[in-house]
Amino acid sequence: MVFGSNAIAQNIKYVNGNNSWDPDSLGNHRAVLNVDAAGPVSKAVIVWRRHDGPANKQIMVVDAKTNKRVLNVKTENISRESGTIYFEPTSGAGKYYVYYMPYKVTARSNYPKAAYLTLKNTASEAWLLKTGKSTNATLLYLEAVNAFNSFYPMEVIATKAEVSTISKAKPYLVFTEDRTNPIKMPQDLPQRWIQKGATLKFSGTAAKGENYSYQLGVYAANKDLNNVKVNFSDLKDTKGHAISWLEMSCLNTYGTKYDGTHLEKTVSIAKGDVQALWCLINVPAKTVAGTYNGYATVSADGVPATKVLVSLAIKNQKALNGGVNHPELQTRLTWLNSTLAQENTVIKPYTPLKVDDKTISLLGRKVTLASNGFPKEIQTFFTPEMTEMSVTPKNILGEGIHFHVIDAATHKDVAFKGETKSIDQFDKSTGDRTTISYKDGFTFTNTTSGKINWESKSASDALDMEVNGSIEFDGYMNYQVKFTAKKDISLDDIKLHIPFDTAAAKYLMGLNQKGGYRPDTLNWKWDVAKKNQDGAWIGEVNAGLQYSLRDENYVRPLNTNFYLQKPLLLPTSWGNGGKGGILIAKKGTNILSENYSGPRTIKKGDVLYYNFTLLITPFHPINTDFQWSTRFYHKYNNLDTIKATGATVVNIHHATPINPTINYPFIAHNAMKHYIDSAHQLGLKVKIYNTVRELSNSAYETFPMRSLGHEIYSSGKGGGYSWLQEHLGDDYIAAWYVPEIKDAAIVNSGMSRWHNYYVEGMNWLVQNVGIDGIYLDDVAFDRITMKRIKRVLTQDGHPGIIDLHSANQYNKSDGFNNSANLYMEHFPYLNRLWFGEYFDYEKNSPDFFLTEVSGIPFGLMGEMLQDGGNPWRGMVYGMTNRMPWSDNADPRPIWQAWDQFGMQGSKMIGYWVPANPVKTGNPKILATVYKKANKALVAIASWADTDTSIKLTIDWKALGIDPTKAKITAAPIKNFQQANIFTEGSEIPVAKGKGWLLLIE
Repeated sequence: MVFGSNAIAQNIKYVNGNNSWDPDSLGNHRAVLNVDAAGPVSKAVIVWRRHDGPANKQIMVVDAKTNKRVLNVKTENISRESGTIYFEPTSGAGKYYVYYMPYKVTARSNYPKAAYLTLKNTASEAWLLKTGKSTNATLLYLEAVNAFNSFYPMEVIATKAEVSTISKAKPYLVFTEDRTNPIKMPQDLPQRWIQKGATLKFSGTAAKGENYSYQLGVYAANKDLNNVKVNFSDLKDTKGHAISWLEMSCLNTYGTKYDGTHLEKTVSIAKGDVQALWCLINVPAKTVAGTYNGYATVSADGVPATKVLVSLAIKNQKALNGGVNHPELQTRLTWLNSTLAQENTVIKPYTPLKVDDKTISLLGRKVTLASNGFPKEIQTFFTPEMTEMSVTPKNILGEGIHFHVIDAATHKDVAFKGETKSIDQFDKSTGDRTTISYKDGFTFTNTTSGKINWESKSASDALDMEVNGSIEFDGYMNYQVKFTAKKDISLDDIKLHIPFDTAAAKYLMGLNQKGGYRPDTLNWKWDVAKKNQDGAWIGEVNAGLQYSLRDENYVRPLNTNFYLQKPLLLPTSWGNGGKGGILIAKKGTNILSENYSGPRTIKKGDVLYYNFTLLITPFHPINTDFQWSTRFYHKYNNLDTIKATGATVVNIHHATPINPTINYPFIAHNAMKHYIDSAHQLGLKVKIYNTVRELSNSAYETFPMRSLGHEIYSSGKGGGYSWLQEHLGDDYIAAWYVPEIKDAAIVNSGMSRWHNYYVEGMNWLVQNVGIDGIYLDDVAFDRITMKRIKRVLTQDGHPGIIDLHSANQYNKSDGFNNSANLYMEHFPYLNRLWFGEYFDYEKNSPDFFLTEVSGIPFGLMGEMLQDGGNPWRGMVYGMTNRMPWSDNADPRPIWQAWDQFGMQGSKMIGYWVPANPVKTGNPKILATVYKKANKALVAIASWADTDTSIKLTIDWKALGIDPTKAKITAAPIKNFQQANIFTEGSEIPVAKGKGWLLLIE
């Protein structure tokens, strides 16, 4: 993407303008002309070789001497190849600029649109009559505003005549190209290839151990090409040394998916299109220096194969770490196929899974399976305070989870029965024979410390049911439920019953409901076009269950402003063409979630997948000491200034000097390392902004990844800032833009090999830059990637702190999902929540705070963002705001109050705990106690409609304080409260929306 200050192509010079003009008023490109002689009209023919559509775009001429626009301008014969420009040389002989792609930026600053100006006549009639005679203007050079915006050399098109001379004889042509010149144009040949010719030879130079790459550009000259592949031979030197073909691959056709499974892609090329095939060679470190020759053979269905000679000179030097410290050489493309940290090892604080018969134990939870493979009992072992474990179980289920398959002929349940039998199986990979024993259709198929799998097979006369289930060490359960019809059958319904114990179903979040108290009845229907909803969380503070309904075609949708552009797919099974839905209501002594799909007829041989996932909450106890001692400063700033605030962790956002580009924190890594090293000397930790959702256009791998179709980048309508339109053309979604540095992001497509790169990149940042964690600004990856990044962030004793920020997703653009529901699969690996923009801390109720913002029912704690939050309400959940990101965001007075009390080592007893020793007597004024020996700090917050007063009821024995010696005081806290003294039983005034921090000692 970078070219030198001067370059020549067919006698046309291409120049880097070094940001010498304002592109947002004149455009990114200009032709620089010299008028030889004065006169009323000058004429220039500009061979600009553009790959955009220029026919109706404005041409602006500027006089270089006066820097004023020339209005008398006329254009002729405008095409992609060239254009004729007549203009009035207002200063006589000399230099003039022709801006041929001017645009105007519209829409808001972070989501701009470059609207290209349309052709408009500004010339006078009198001047136009003079254009029959003209003096010549000479093209001096074509100039881009800077190197990053240049079209040279890979976006300078070949002319139709040039293409026709080379493309008559063969169905397709293969061009070779160096890794430093990524192929960028999918519908045009670059002029460079016309000059080089299709030589069918590539020569390159690599170091020992280097991750090397080169390109084969396949041009479908005269027909569509299907199933395009590349095969490789060994590369050999004259002495018999070889680089095995096993070290080579084509990024476009083979690889490794984000989940570690094999990826095989079919590449097709439409007639007239160009496809870049990126060929990777992982040069072994022990390769002997020399020149190695071999072949890469391109093939496609129904056409002759093309053999390309590959000659690679291996230098007598070794590349450090594969050369990945030089990503501009595309040495990190191999990261896209990485399996780093895929092994499902247990991550702290979780403990290895243990199996006893059909009961599986994990940290703070226990699951007992029935023979049908579904949980018949789920228990949690957390205290109501959520600060520690308990020996007393709390049941989530009132009875076992089960399916009802109802025959339309009898309106009764189809009776399934599992067999007790043994089956011999042959393992092709090992050559071993194994025996699998089923008891009542059930068997465990895999038992490790991190994951346990099982299978249950049962049958009826009409249907087979096969259940494949698993549980992981963090409490995630995955079910694939396969129904196969053995004959034609009509059904009233296939429905899943999840019977919740009423005591564990106090709250609900999801299914078009904001987090809070569960309604008595909820009747929900699928609406995937508008709603990012496929399940819910139901639970109590110390026991809950999230579930999501899916089928075999599930694809993670886009989120955070982009849901409507790539929504959920309606599950064929659960959705049933709109007949499916969910009814949650009391049934008997339980709260029943009935997940129905409605009537349908199934033909013999038909298969339906009623898949679903479960998350058992909480994941672990809350870590209150971490909350009190770990204080975030969310801004790039002088380190001494940050240290003086009392903060302990610095969050470095993107669009800062050491992390300029969004989600690509590799551009200024040297400066980042220097900053982090300096922070560590001061006892500060540093985390950086780095997530997956959108990716900066500054990524060195942009065009190699664009060559993968929609694998890495989402399809869309294009648009956005000028660079995106001029270099990507269309078929993308423009995302966040930073006008100060012109960083323009592109939306990622969801689950892809970019996640492999992301994990490797995180590992590199830990090892080479010393980051202490990451700040996630919403995320577009699943729990597999989250586990991997937690592993690399915490390796070798690194702190690996992860906090998640989310703007409230409960809106039209995001499909009315709840942020906590959307990201719950990531919660087991987070250290803090920061929810977030559009969370209203003034109008929402305590149950909303508890379920959607605080993180406490899941083992987390949080902070507030919007408008600085409500400090009184925040404190009943142990939350402050975060300095100094938003208005009024200065938690230092509360930090000081914490330190004066000594919050470290205190026990948090929330208002939701039945045995809370301090009560207000008013259900709209809540109190949370932070208890220590002989003293307690009491946070009081009001949700009352008016100013009021309360009298505290105190369980002195529970507090361990002698009431005859006790004092109740309010210390002065800036912007929070004035000093005061109260006595037991006295009236304590509480202002609307405010509260107190009272010390009892």
